[in-house]
Amino acid sequence: MDRKTYTAELASLRELRTEITAAEKVVATAQKELDRLTGQRSRRVAGLAGYEGAQAAPIAKASGLTLADIVRIAPLLDPTPAAVREARPAASAVPVPVAEPAAQPVAVVAPAVTQQPAPAEFAPVPADQAVPVEQPVEQPAAPAAPIAAPATVAVVQPAAVVEGGPRVLPEIPQGPAGDRFAAVTSGLVSTRPNFTQQTRVTVFLDVAAGELVAREHTLRLNLGAKSPGEILDAVLAAAPGTERIYVTAGAPWHEGAERYSTLKDAVAAWLNTPSQRWTTATGAGKDKLAGHFVHQRQPVGRYAPAADPKSVVEVRSIGEWFDTGGADPATCRDAFRLLWQALRRYFDDAVLMGSPSQTGRDLWTRTIPTKGKWAGGYPVMSQELRGLLHATGGQGRTELLPPPRVPQQLPGLVEFDATFAYGKQTWKSGVGAPRRVTARAFAAMDQAAQAKALMACSHWHIRVTVPQGWDHVGLLPAPVPGDRAWEYPATGGATFTTWAGGAEVHLALTNHLMPWKVEVLDGLIWEDGKPIDDWGKKLKAAWADLTNLSKLHGDERQRTAAYLASRAVRSILLFGIGGFAQRPRTVTGTTPIGEALPAGVEILGQDENVVTWQRSTGFSRDPNAHPEWAARVWSGARTALLSMKMREDDVMVGALHLPAHSIVAFRTDAIYTTADVTWPYHGQPGEFLKKGHLPGPVAAPTTLEELLALRDLGRAHYAQGGNR
Repeated sequence: MDRKTYTAELASLRELRTEITAAEKVVATAQKELDRLTGQRSRRVAGLAGYEGAQAAPIAKASGLTLADIVRIAPLLDPTPAAVREARPAASAVPVPVAEPAAQPVAVVAPAVTQQPAPAEFAPVPADQAVPVEQPVEQPAAPAAPIAAPATVAVVQPAAVVEGGPRVLPEIPQGPAGDRFAAVTSGLVSTRPNFTQQTRVTVFLDVAAGELVAREHTLRLNLGAKSPGEILDAVLAAAPGTERIYVTAGAPWHEGAERYSTLKDAVAAWLNTPSQRWTTATGAGKDKLAGHFVHQRQPVGRYAPAADPKSVVEVRSIGEWFDTGGADPATCRDAFRLLWQALRRYFDDAVLMGSPSQTGRDLWTRTIPTKGKWAGGYPVMSQELRGLLHATGGQGRTELLPPPRVPQQLPGLVEFDATFAYGKQTWKSGVGAPRRVTARAFAAMDQAAQAKALMACSHWHIRVTVPQGWDHVGLLPAPVPGDRAWEYPATGGATFTTWAGGAEVHLALTNHLMPWKVEVLDGLIWEDGKPIDDWGKKLKAAWADLTNLSKLHGDERQRTAAYLASRAVRSILLFGIGGFAQRPRTVTGTTPIGEALPAGVEILGQDENVVTWQRSTGFSRDPNAHPEWAARVWSGARTALLSMKMREDDVMVGALHLPAHSIVAFRTDAIYTTADVTWPYHGQPGEFLKKGHLPGPVAAPTTLEELLALRDLGRAHYAQGGNR
C-alpha cells in the first residue's frame, strides 16, 4: 500500500465512523423505545395478576410471552398444581450446564493500607403503597489449578436450610445465568418526582385516657369498648375531616389479647372487629392505601366509611416514629410540628407521611440529581441480584456472649451506644451495574488492586477460617438456621462460607490483633457514588438542630418534644435505609367466611365473619429498590462497631479495642462490656456515647430479657450520676 492509498483509506474510515455513530444512535433510540414498551407490558401483566380469575396461558398468548416469562413477572399466576410444586426437587439441586471452569478460590493476603409556621396537617397520602491497621505485606499466592465448577446453582430466594446444618447461602452461577446478576432491570430507574405530596389531617389520641389532640384543641372522648369503629366514630365526631389517627398510648389492639394464642391473632381480630358504619379500605385511583397491616405492636388499620368507600382513615401507632416515654398527645403533636419545621429547613417540599420509611424514601427521591451522570435516575438492580442481596445482606449485629465467654459474675456492665450510627455510613454507595470479580480475576490482581477492590462498594462471597489462637469476638457473619439469622464464629480453626461487605472483609484481613484467612469465591464491585449522601447530610443536620433544641429550649415540654422529634429523624434515616432493601412484599387482607380465599395465602386468623390472611407477593418492580445501598450501610456499621478511627482525636475505638472476653453483647449499634474505658465523644454520628454503667458484681446475662433488664438498671444508675 502506498501513501496515497493509505490516506484515502483513512478518509474512508472516518466516513465509516460517522455512519456507524449515526446507526448507533438509531439503535439506542430504538432500544430505549423497546425498553419502554417491554416495561409497560410487564406492568400490565403484573396488573392482570390482581384479577382473581386471571390465568397465565391467555395472558402469555396476548402478550407474546412464554408461560415462564409470565410466571417470572407474576409468580401468583404459576399454573403448576401446588402438589407438583411441593414435590419438585429444590432448585439448588438441579444440574445446569457449566459454561466455563471456575478457578480455585484464592486466599486473600492482607493488603497494605494507609490508614416557617407549622401546618395544621402533618402527613401526606403516599403516592403508591400496597399493603485498618497496617499489616506486613505478603506476596499473593500463585493461583491454583482450575477445578470444575459445581454442577448446581443456589437459588436466590430465602436461603436453604440443610436438615441439622447451617443455612446455605445462594451463589452466583456460571455462564449467562450469572451474567444476569451483574445487571440492572431494564426500564426501571429511580427518578425525581414532579409532584408535591399531599398532606393528611392528623390527630393524636391517648386511648387509655380518652384524650384527643386535634390541631390546637385538646378534647376528652368516650371511646366505649375501644373497638376500631367506636374510636373512629368518636374521633370523627370531634374532629371532622380527620384522615390519620396516631395512637400515643393505650394500644387498643391488645384489648383482650389473653383470649388468643398469639399477640398477632389478637391484633388481627381487633383490626377486623365488625362495624356497621366502617369497612376495610380497598383503595382507589392513585391512592392505594388499602387493607390492614397486621403487626404485633405497630399495626396499621385502614378504614373507609360504608357510605363512602373511597375515603380512607388510618389508625396507626406513634411507636413507628419514636417511644413516647409517657409524653402526652399534645407533646407528641408538638414533636411532629418541630420535626416538620426542621425538615423544611433542608427539604423545600418536605411532608410527613404515615411512617418514617415512607417519609425517608419520599425525601430521598427529592434529592435525586437533575444534572450529571445520574440525572436520568439511578438504575435498579436485576431481580436476581436483589434476591441475592436480600438473602446475604444482613442488618445490624445482635449477639449475646454468655459464660464461659465472659465470667459468671461480671465486675460491672457498661453500655456504649453509637450515636446515629447509620448516619455515618451514607457518604458513599455503589451505583450502576456492578462488575463481577471471580476468584480467578481477584487472584490476577496485584496487592494494591485487591485492597482497592475490597475498599470499594462491594459484596463478596468468601470462605473464612478463624486463625488458631484467636481470642476475641468474631469478625464476619456466618449463616445459621432461621430466616436471615447470623452468628459470628470466633473459635480458632472454625471455617465457614458466607457473604460480607468489602469493609468487613478488609477489617478481617488487616485488624491489629491477627489477620484472618479469607478465600474469595466471587464478588461484585459497584462504581463508587454518593446517591444517598445529600439525603443523609440533610437528615443529620435536622437531627443536630433538634438535638441542640432539646438541650437548650427554656420550656420543658418543648425540650421533650424536640428530643422526640430528633428520634423521629433517626427513624426516618434508619427505616428509610431499610426501605431501600425492599424485602419481598407481604400483603394482608380479609375475606368473608364462605368465599374462596386468594391463591397462596397464609391464614392469620378468623372470626364468625371474615378470614384474615397474608401472602408474599415477592419482589415488585419498585423504582426505589436499592438493596445494594442498604447492604453497604449495614456492613459499614457492623465494621465500625468493631473498629473505627476517630481522626480528630487519633484514637481507635470499637469492640476490638477492648480487652478480650470483656464483650458481653452487641445490639445493632451498642456494645455491652465489662471494660469502663474513656472514649472521646463530641456528639457526632457514629461516636460511642456511654449510656449506662451498672456496678458489679452482676450475674452475666444468658437471655435477651436479662440483658435488657441489666441495661435499664445501668442507664438508671448512670443517669443518677453513678460511675461518671
